[in-house]
Amino acid sequence: MVVELNEQEILRRTKLEEITKMGINAYPAELFEVNASAKEIANNFNVDNAEKFKNISIAGRIMSVRDMGKACFVSLQDSTGRIQVYIRRDDICIGEDKSTFDLLFKKYTDIGDIVGITGYVFITKVGEISIHASSLKLLSKSLRPLPIVKRDEHGNAFDEVTDPEFRYRQRYVDLIINPEVRETFKKRSQIIQSLRNTFNSRGYLEVETPILQPIPGGAAARPFITHHNTLDMQLYLRIANELYLKRLIVGGYDGVYEFAKDFRNEGMDRTHNPEFTVMEIYVAYKDYNWMMDFTEEMLEKVAMDLHGTTKVKMGDKEIDFQRPFKRITMYDSIKEHTGIDISLMGEDELRDVCKQFHIAVDASAGKGKLVDAIFGEKCEGNYIQPTFITDYPVEMSPLCKKHRSKAGLVERFELMVNGKELANAYSELNDPIDQRMRFEEQVLLSAKGDDEAMFIDQDFLRALEYGMPPTSGMGIGIDRLAMVMTNSHSIQDVLFFPQMRPEVKSITKDTEKIIEQEDTLEVQKVIEILQKENPDFIQGKRTITEIAEEIGEGAMSKTKIEKVLKELTDSKRVIRDGKYFSLV
Repeated sequence: MVVELNEQEILRRTKLEEITKMGINAYPAELFEVNASAKEIANNFNVDNAEKFKNISIAGRIMSVRDMGKACFVSLQDSTGRIQVYIRRDDICIGEDKSTFDLLFKKYTDIGDIVGITGYVFITKVGEISIHASSLKLLSKSLRPLPIVKRDEHGNAFDEVTDPEFRYRQRYVDLIINPEVRETFKKRSQIIQSLRNTFNSRGYLEVETPILQPIPGGAAARPFITHHNTLDMQLYLRIANELYLKRLIVGGYDGVYEFAKDFRNEGMDRTHNPEFTVMEIYVAYKDYNWMMDFTEEMLEKVAMDLHGTTKVKMGDKEIDFQRPFKRITMYDSIKEHTGIDISLMGEDELRDVCKQFHIAVDASAGKGKLVDAIFGEKCEGNYIQPTFITDYPVEMSPLCKKHRSKAGLVERFELMVNGKELANAYSELNDPIDQRMRFEEQVLLSAKGDDEAMFIDQDFLRALEYGMPPTSGMGIGIDRLAMVMTNSHSIQDVLFFPQMRPEVKSITKDTEKIIEQEDTLEVQKVIEILQKENPDFIQGKRTITEIAEEIGEGAMSKTKIEKVLKELTDSKRVIRDGKYFSLV
């Protein structure tokens, strides 16, 4: 395979050859002892304790160089921040041989190289805490130039690298040049630790359950499918860990939780990634009312641990996680935002409501999905402050216990924050006979063409038949929680390595050849959107809502977009896959 190198990359490889000729290993194997960090020095050094900083050993990446002839000032970046290093030729080259400074450092060292420095800390004439180097060692030669981000004396960045395609695909570079990105992922880790501390303080057990599963249970979603060669059997990447955690409650644990990687073979956008992290917890002898109180306590603590306040900035909004959160039933929410009471409606009437509000639904959708579509389209986005949506239709929740006093409903809540679902919880169904009937109803939905209907898990039913205590369970999306708590616009901003389309760009059709002469302006616009690349979406796949957002508010109604897509689908120029549309 031939790798094409640019001029800078060729020059750096030439420098590497010259370093090798000097007898220096640019990638040494031995450890370099580090006893200080940039942040530690900046926070703790002063003239009164200078003696403690007489023998500093620090390592990091060269981010800038200010050449002064026989001396240089270097900005060195480690995992905690940056610090200035003063390097003088006669200090690092004792004796006649000055090659370490004249050749290795000044001629062959580049921005991006990783070096080890020993020396002492002092304060320059302009008052900047710096390290006076007594030795320099090359630890790793960088063969690619870094994008240069200029910063002023206050740390404000200029010429920032903001291209999401570059940042998400080359996250390692993003982390080097954007310290605020590193801070985002530190906060994500702190969020998980805060949750873990809350659970452990109550004596709940952290567990691990299978990722490869014979049945994709615990949620309504399309799974990834793989094959086990030795067992010659089809397996699924888990879409949820719910059924295994409830097996452990059957086994006698009072409380179990897991931070799990789940996988769903569905669309990608700014709040969805096919691989995502979820925390699920199940506690025996509790119900969904208790779980709402516990969720409030848990999230209030996360906000306080992270920010020292319950108020969190999210874009131009301020979200307050102080208890208590608002609570409203799903039917009341729909009535509040549509003026229609759907609580007694059947499937046909719900379809009429969807048509009335121009909500696109699949022909295979049952009552549960119809209600969900109405709520998602008309209500969900209105809940910016934390709000519990409670008491869902039984058709939407095959693993949830029927409501104790409201016929046709189940004891379930979803927590909405910033217009999106953040958590989902039940009073868990522990009646094995009722559970079997619910699974069988899912089989009927699957027969109608619903590829997200649940499978019957016979082993889980067998576990329930041994008896599961009354239990409440809750799942919370860690990625979405991290988005809210770190003021991140896209899920890709809180995932180190989000799923991306293949880097090698495929040959795509010319838009002009796709658009036909008689096409209206509306048709042309929809086709252009479907072909346009966007790192937030799978190329060419869009929902009606996403098309409307990209076209722009007021430019074309969803009704018009739906009509255009139907024409294109009927003429076999567009393919529909559930709620997604793409060019043929």
